[in-house]
Amino acid sequence: MRSLEDLVHVKPPAWPWLAELIERSRVPVRVIPADPEAASTCLYRLQVSVASALGAVAFNTGGLIVDHGWLRILGCGGEGLTDLAMANALGDRAKAAGPPSHLVVAYDVVGGRFAVNGGGLPGPSGQVHYWGPDTLSWHSLGFGHSAFIEWTLAGSTVDFYSSLRWPGWEEDAESVAGDQGILLYPPPFSAQGQDTTNVARKVVSWDELVGMYDDFSRQMGELPPGTEFQIVVTDD
Repeated sequence: MRSLEDLVHVKPPAWPWLAELIERSRVPVRVIPADPEAASTCLYRLQVSVASALGAVAFNTGGLIVDHGWLRILGCGGEGLTDLAMANALGDRAKAAGPPSHLVVAYDVVGGRFAVNGGGLPGPSGQVHYWGPDTLSWHSLGFGHSAFIEWTLAGSTVDFYSSLRWPGWEEDAESVAGDQGILLYPPPFSAQGQDTTNVARKVVSWDELVGMYDDFSRQMGELPPGTEFQIVVTDD
């Protein structure tokens, strides 16, 4: 276990590089201010230094709200957005059995997740993978976390999310809190949900949204290929 001092007092820190990327971003980006105590705790639990992009985000920001709030890059938490350590169940590292099989680093407003592969996902370790509500599966983006930040702020999400967006998505995404997401129904992985311009949309808690898609993924995985199914969503 490295001390907090060892993680913070390194050269060169990645924050100046990241701050410049944010300044030059091709999509709107807002930095959630970092609470110093939360930043220190998050960085220590992650056990990464501020020389890395991951450490720079964790120590210097509560998170990055990107592209009208469509994408949330996790930092040390704030404004309802969870922090990197909590998102990955990294509590007392002294009691941890080992590093996580994958490290979730970002969410999107419709339930997608980005994670760095720690060996538990298909494909190369160290690369960022995406789990989408339209596929219910992980796939590699082909690059690591630093490149993921660059890719995001270069505006690559415009094409990446073209099939999941609808007219007026900007206003909808901006109205959603950090601990909420937008449920699309019928869901994007179904034949009826492929056209997101003609689906119902509902703001729900992030935990509810993720839990629902995890249930869908588990149930779909148990079905033989080609099986027809019906989705029923009820209000509690």
